[in-house]
Amino acid sequence: SNFAYDIDFINPATLEGAPPRSQHEELALLKKLGCTVNENSSVCKTIEDVIAYYERWTPERQKMAYGIDGVVVKVNEIVLQKAVGYTSKAPRFGIAYKFPAEEATTIVEHIELQIGRTGVLTPVAHLRPVRIAGSVVSRATLHNEDQIARLDVRTGDTVILQKAGDIIPEILSVVRELRPKNTKPYTFPTHVPECGGDLRIERISGTSAYRCVAKDSDALHRRRLYYFVSKSGIDIDGVGPRIIDMLLDHNLMNTYADLFTLKKGDLLALPNVKEKSAENILNAIEKARSVPLHRFITALSIEHVGEETARLIADSCRTLDVVRAMSSDMLAKIHGVGDVVAQSLVAWMHDTHYKKQLDQLLKYIHVEPAEEEKQTGRFAGKSFIFTGTLASYSRTEAEALVRQEGAHIVGSVSKHTSYVVVGDDPGGKAEKARSLGVPILDETAFLALLTDRP
Repeated sequence: SNFAYDIDFINPATLEGAPPRSQHEELALLKKLGCTVNENSSVCKTIEDVIAYYERWTPERQKMAYGIDGVVVKVNEIVLQKAVGYTSKAPRFGIAYKFPAEEATTIVEHIELQIGRTGVLTPVAHLRPVRIAGSVVSRATLHNEDQIARLDVRTGDTVILQKAGDIIPEILSVVRELRPKNTKPYTFPTHVPECGGDLRIERISGTSAYRCVAKDSDALHRRRLYYFVSKSGIDIDGVGPRIIDMLLDHNLMNTYADLFTLKKGDLLALPNVKEKSAENILNAIEKARSVPLHRFITALSIEHVGEETARLIADSCRTLDVVRAMSSDMLAKIHGVGDVVAQSLVAWMHDTHYKKQLDQLLKYIHVEPAEEEKQTGRFAGKSFIFTGTLASYSRTEAEALVRQEGAHIVGSVSKHTSYVVVGDDPGGKAEKARSLGVPILDETAFLALLTDRP
């Protein structure tokens, strides 16, 4: 079902009477103009009215002809909507009030290990397909060995499944009474066919994760290339796993640098790639020939070096030449980096194979220096970590706001961290901050800090 909810612009001269001053009046005008509007809206005067509306629709949603995962609570007055504005992803004057996650039962048919771009292995439960929250689910991540042990989930088990936020499939528990006889607890193998070398795997010290010992398998190579072209990497629009696989399978590329040598004829030789698609891909590759330093570092899939860590390194070193020249001791002194990341980065930069790849890539790509770190502002010298989801800002927006005031963003909590900002569904960083006595700000306190001018 398609409904109209908003009018972007109204020419007052075309209206009979005054333009709408509220969301409620706007919906009435849309209906009068012949647009289809949702008849199930309501003006609520108090928060108790909002809760009552939500509780009425929690059971009623099952009767609708389309899927509903919650209700949206919006500011009614349009002048106030405009005053609070939008984030990059959503309006600040509206918030989703989600219904309880829908649950279903299904059977675990088998558990397999999925290999990531740095060789980390994630256990995934393959499920007997079941419809839940409007879509058919056939797999769910089990995260790591400790999560499997906590649930004691086994092949053949009947499990209770939910879609967290009606989006991500998650196994909640095992129905032990329905467990088949002779099932065995899941144990990680010693070898995985997708890993390179002798196929061995190992548990990473101090974590719950396993990884391939060797780093040269075809599966790993493909995943690194997928990530390199992704939005988190150098962002080549229109080039995803399907195109990368075709380029590899048709021997048109092997390394990152090969992407930048492609011609239109190469792309037209691929199945179902037409002239316009080939031109779009080449244009996207051309745009990606210049990339900010922090995104370039991230795109290389260096173990332990994620997006935030790459930004810390870029902000401190400024240029790729400086990054390549840094020793592990020097890198480790960058606030928020530490020994493990520093040693991993330096080992990658000095590895003969990766060094050759990097030198070849730099013939085709320009790595933009990082802007000089701001030394002034209310938060100069302060470090922030954001965990969980904020209602007022996206994480990128919130980080940009404190950066503008001289702060820097770190990737992990230490006793030197200035603030940990905690939104909904925070991760383990919040608990670590509590244990170290680091100041924790909820969203209200964070907003107060932003607006507290000396």
